Amino acid sequence: MAAEPAMLLIIWHSRTGGARAMAEAALRGAAGEGDARSLQADEATPDALFTARGYLFICPENLGTMSGAMKEFFDRCYYPMLGRIEGRPFATAIAAGSDGTGAERQIERIVTGWRLRRIAEGLIVNLEAQTPEAILAPKTVPPAALQECHDLGQSFAAGLAMGLF
Repeated sequence: MAAEPAMLLIIWHSRTGGARAMAEAALRGAAGEGDARSLQADEATPDALFTARGYLFICPENLGTMSGAMKEFFDRCYYPMLGRIEGRPFATAIAAGSDGTGAERQIERIVTGWRLRRIAEGLIVNLEAQTPEAILAPKTVPPAALQECHDLGQSFAAGLAMGLF
């Protein structure tokens, strides 16, 4: 009998590039440790969620909450997945202009309904965008923060592959 897939699914949304760079770094880390896949939030489907063994949600915080596209992903997939993915592991990474905790809490509340279990402390990358110009500008994520995203993807995928999660 074949083992269940150990796939890590990274679901992300980015408007100015910060969260995208974080997702790409996490995928690079995960790729060396196990089966991983990355999908933009608007491409993620209930079928993709169902076939994955764990989830890494990455998005920017906009106006104190997760981005609208990420929220739409959860709105679209929430009820089809209810009762079907309980106990699976998840982690989060937030690209924030300053705080990031609003988006973190919002995702946490949603996935509580799916009965997912957090396997890592939320990663919040503060990009210090405080003016309208800085908020709308393309983002560059510092190398140390990209390394943290890489390490999160790597450890998550390794844990899935070893059956720890």
